[in-house]
Order: sequence, then C-alpha cells, then structure tokens
Amino acid sequence: MPKATIKSSTGAIITIEGSQEEISKIISDFEKTSAVTQSKTEVTKNQIKKRQDKKRLAASDLIIELKDDGFFDKPKSLLEISQALEEKGRMTPVTSLSGIMIKLVQERIFARKKVDGKWGYVK
Repeated sequence: MPKATIKSSTGAIITIEGSQEEISKIISDFEKTSAVTQSKTEVTKNQIKKRQDKKRLAASDLIIELKDDGFFDKPKSLLEISQALEEKGRMTPVTSLSGIMIKLVQERIFARKKVDGKWGYVK
C-alpha cells in the first residue's frame, strides 16, 4: 500500500497510507488549504500596514517636523506655532499647544526663553 509524508508549515509531520488516488486527493486538498491560509495571512498583513499608514500624526510629531525644517531657529510664540500648524492642515488651538510644548520642553526637545514678557520656544 502506497505511503506519503507531508510536513506542514507548523512542523507537524503527517503520514498518509492508502491507494494512489486517495493519497493524491489528500495531498491536493492539503496544498489548496495551505495556499488559502497563506493568502489570508498576506491580506491580513497588508490590512495592518494600510491601517498604520492612515494613522494621523500627533500635534507633537508635526511640531518636531517643524523643528527639523528650521522653523524654530528663532524663538516662536504659541500663536506662531499654531499658525504654522494650520498651514500644514492641522487646526490646533493655542490653549492646547501650551501643554504640548511644555511636555516637549521637559523632554528636552525644545528650550524656552522669555521674549518681551512672553515665552518663546526654540531648538
């Protein structure tokens, strides 16, 4: 009686005994199932990647981009930062920016200086 051995992707070893037709049908079904499982895994990975690409950047990320572009070479007020973010398409009220900027100063990403009685943020 013919025998066949299949090693699955998980490492399991399957031994099949039967007629030639039975063995070829089982192997054919196994290969189809493996192909379907593999394509579903690829689709899921692509969906996760698309979801990650669609995520919106946080305001702090956009502010750091402004820093990289040289926007903070001179001290900038919260109003100037807000206007720069609006130009990038992000509406962020000045009242929200104060907390974000304080956090970035505490993380030593930015420094702040008093300019004309108001705080200005620089590199």
